Amino acid sequence: MSDNIMEDAKAEITGMAKQGVRHPSTKPVLAAAAVGALAGAFLPLLSIPAGIVIGAGAMFYKRLRP
Repeated sequence: MSDNIMEDAKAEITGMAKQGVRHPSTKPVLAAAAVGALAGAFLPLLSIPAGIVIGAGAMFYKRLRP
């Protein structure tokens, strides 16, 4: 990993796009998106799309910067 988060994010997204579900980051990011969607369904201040974005974004960031 480099010090530049944008380069790391670009490389990770490119890898996820090319390898699909075989990429090691895809499943955790999709699982976090599903958890975020569930949270959005049950919490009154959070919509389902916002939950998906927040969940996937948080896990993606965690995969970049553990």
